[in-house]
Amino acid sequence: MSMTPEERIANMTKAINQAIKVMGDRFGSTEEDVARAIQGLKASMQTAPQEKPGPVGAATQA
Repeated sequence: MSMTPEERIANMTKAINQAIKVMGDRFGSTEEDVARAIQGLKASMQTAPQEKPGPVGAATQA
């Protein structure tokens, strides 16, 4: 099952926010926290579409 673009964006946003939180808290984060944040970022990037984007402003025709 493929995720919608909105679901992909939400997933990537969550992973990025977690990574920022972990990396910004140098003294309160463990190695496991950092590893989880990195894995979350990698996973969110792998769910991104593999298609080449069209020209900016191009309308999709049905």
